[in-house]
Amino acid sequence: MISLLALAGGSVQAQEITATDEAGSPELSVVVASDTTAEMAAQPNLTAAAPGDDFDEDPWEGFNEKMFNFNREVLDRFLLKPIATGWDFVFPDLVQRGFRNMFDNLRVVRRVVNNTLQLKLAGAGTELARFTINSTIGLAGFFDIAKDGFGIEQKDEDTGQTFGTWGMGPGPYLVLPFLPPLTVRDGIGYAVDGAMFPASYFLPWWSALAGTVTETVNERSLNLDRFERVTESTVDLYGAVRNAYLQRRAAAIKQ
Repeated sequence: MISLLALAGGSVQAQEITATDEAGSPELSVVVASDTTAEMAAQPNLTAAAPGDDFDEDPWEGFNEKMFNFNREVLDRFLLKPIATGWDFVFPDLVQRGFRNMFDNLRVVRRVVNNTLQLKLAGAGTELARFTINSTIGLAGFFDIAKDGFGIEQKDEDTGQTFGTWGMGPGPYLVLPFLPPLTVRDGIGYAVDGAMFPASYFLPWWSALAGTVTETVNERSLNLDRFERVTESTVDLYGAVRNAYLQRRAAAIKQ
């Protein structure tokens, strides 16, 4: 049941991995999303590693790399990418971005709870305001009116970040089939965040799963070209994904 709730958390929940295409050039984020996907989004201003951070430490590297290749070379190549290509043909980018906004709007509980647990009360209030505006004026979240119309930016926080601010170490890096890259700490947080996805308590399990699959395909479709550019320009994709994920997560916890 917990694994299903974690899947219901969807693919956008901070599963971002930044791969740099050239030394000194702008960074791109490769997002290896939940379920069967590897997707991408822009991620500027990545914070440099702090002294003592070791993003090359990977005690489970042999297992992780096999799972990474399976997710990318089998699940993404033969299943997700073909479906996402068809999805992109049917739905224009405007509609796809609207779908993304709607799924993201439903994660307000996770963001409010974790902002509160980290004593970021202004962030929690901002998320409640965004949800109210986008759920009404924004037509159930299809349009991000809070950001585009009122300049109210999202204050994204998740349980893995909360654990980190409380002093819990990340644990080893871990890659599993169908799931995004994680650490042990973020894996626990991922399951807790999934339990805070409200639709999973009102919809049958197959409906929640269908929603997750839809979101995953939609995200992959939005980043078809970007994903290809990054994979073609990165020699060691596994190492770039791992290091960038760990770096991004460490930076997020320090904010």
